[in-house]
Amino acid sequence: MDEVKFTAQTGGEGMTTPFFSPDSLSACDLCPRRCGADRLTGTPGYCRMGAGFGIAAITLHRGEEPVLSGARGICNVFFGHCNLRCRYCQNVQISRNHVPVKGDGWTLEEVVERIVAILATGVDRLGFVSPSHMVAQMVAILCALHRRGFHPVVVYNSNGYDRVATLRSLEDWVDVYLPDCKYSDPALAGAWSGAADYPEVAAAALREMYRQKGNLLHLDENGLAERGMIVRHLVLPGAVENSLGVLRFLAGELSSRITLSLMAQYQPNAEVAGLDPLGRTLLPDEYAQVVAEMERLGFEHGWIQEFASAGHYNPDFDRDLPFGD
Repeated sequence: MDEVKFTAQTGGEGMTTPFFSPDSLSACDLCPRRCGADRLTGTPGYCRMGAGFGIAAITLHRGEEPVLSGARGICNVFFGHCNLRCRYCQNVQISRNHVPVKGDGWTLEEVVERIVAILATGVDRLGFVSPSHMVAQMVAILCALHRRGFHPVVVYNSNGYDRVATLRSLEDWVDVYLPDCKYSDPALAGAWSGAADYPEVAAAALREMYRQKGNLLHLDENGLAERGMIVRHLVLPGAVENSLGVLRFLAGELSSRITLSLMAQYQPNAEVAGLDPLGRTLLPDEYAQVVAEMERLGFEHGWIQEFASAGHYNPDFDRDLPFGD
């Protein structure tokens, strides 16, 4: 069986806390890259992250799907670097694997204090963004929060390029999975994100998330998500067939009853300016074709975006509040 090398320790409330053994950290296999980096000594692997916390930002964010942020917002922990290399990434300031990460040297106490400062205002949900290569750090943070008496709703916000064995270890720790499903076309996945195997890897990861959470998004009395799964798909310019394939996979192999967030917010970054087709914004007809297929397949739960949303969701991680909250 494909297993992650955990040592088990008992956590609070009868939970089993996964921590990585020295052997696993010295030959990292957290994500599908399985590059074997020795993260204890800082030997660079694909993501070029060591054993530190690697946090680029901890911030209040009100721009997520309404059932996640509500009126108060969500506390999002943005990990630096990534196990994909999407050429068009809107978080390019922090996702490129060569850029310095300002919170990499933070201690666990410092990280928890920053999170608690936001949770103590009444925010009761905590999102981990780009956690696929930082799962050990994520769990360490959650354990420390539980010891402090904080038990927020935990949102795992990933690019969908996740390893199934790692996801299995998180079943008792994640309340809401918020994965991307970026590609059905391996050629695009290879050319635009450096992962030609993305369709098959993400398909397996989403099946595991679906196994854990099912197709029903459980809401509390305030209409906020407590448990479940929301799948995001960003429609890319010149890639309608890719999007149609994603929707057909989701409907055919998961369920058209899942909650879907179909996004039109694509905005070219400086790295793809002048590159066809990524150098332009999405065309209205492209998005309309994908929305029509979504409706034909019977998706009824979730959100579509106003087409004019491009440009409204781009953060600036040089600021203390990247989203202007």
